[in-house]
Amino acid sequence: MKSQIIGIGSCVPDKIVTNADMEQWMDTSDEWIRTRSGIEERHWVEEGQTTSDLAETASRKAMEMAGVTAEEIDLVIVGTITPDYFFPGISAQLQDKLNLRNIGAFDIKAACSAFIYSMSIGDQFIRSGNAKSVLVVGAEVQSTALDISDEGRDTAVLFGDGAGAAILQATEDESGILSTHLHCQGKHLKMLWCEEPGSTNNPRMSEDLLKQNRHYPMMNGREVFKNAITRFPEVINEAMEANQLSMDDVALIIPHQANLRISQAVAKRMGVGMEKVYSNIHKYGNTTAASIPIALCEVVEKGKISKGDIIIFAAFGAGFTWASAAVKW
Repeated sequence: MKSQIIGIGSCVPDKIVTNADMEQWMDTSDEWIRTRSGIEERHWVEEGQTTSDLAETASRKAMEMAGVTAEEIDLVIVGTITPDYFFPGISAQLQDKLNLRNIGAFDIKAACSAFIYSMSIGDQFIRSGNAKSVLVVGAEVQSTALDISDEGRDTAVLFGDGAGAAILQATEDESGILSTHLHCQGKHLKMLWCEEPGSTNNPRMSEDLLKQNRHYPMMNGREVFKNAITRFPEVINEAMEANQLSMDDVALIIPHQANLRISQAVAKRMGVGMEKVYSNIHKYGNTTAASIPIALCEVVEKGKISKGDIIIFAAFGAGFTWASAAVKW
């Protein structure tokens, strides 16, 4: 027995923030942003719109596509680093908003790799017979955590908000999740992190910490890029080797949408053209845990994959964490 993706859904806020908008707020330019990231615009929440709101909409779409009712879901797993509250996670809110039974629900805090991590956990619950239908979500609202100033511009221009969801269900069909592969190298965690609020300080947040801007995400772009273009090909090859696949067997690679230059470098190292490495970062920016399921929804809507096709998901992000999954559609 293995798990199959039987329904997917996504949601991004209506508000679009273009590079021209960014030029009004900080010393940057459309050319600078496009050249370094490939991003042209991103979606940001309106005042009062939350991560759980986006997750709920994406989840309802996935449930509708799957033909699954609230009573049939056995487990909720949400990948996010931007919950509505410091605790609990938005999985608890989803259990309530979707009117699910009193089932297990928890968040996974693996940043950009969190959707694959969450999908891997859901797959194991199904393979072990402990669940038949699992709701897996990647959802983020990064816009409210950004330093919209010259000081924070290198990071602020990169991120967007959104959510994507998938219903996993037990199947004996040939289609399904073939394997997942998870990794972490914590010694690099300060290369991409958000230091506060954290339990290292008492109180966790103070006026002094705010003045030091320690509550904003910080990134060493050079180190992230260098590690990403190494780990992406490694973990894609790991997925192929585990299933005795060659690149000719793979219909499409759907990577985490971190940076167009990273995706292009990965394609080059894998010896394939960009037509085999899906990219939509120009429209959404980096939506962290939401990027892979949002991309998957677009791929399906555009008819880029057919039943029986092999897809590989791959991610790299804060932690450093990285992961891949081989899926037969």
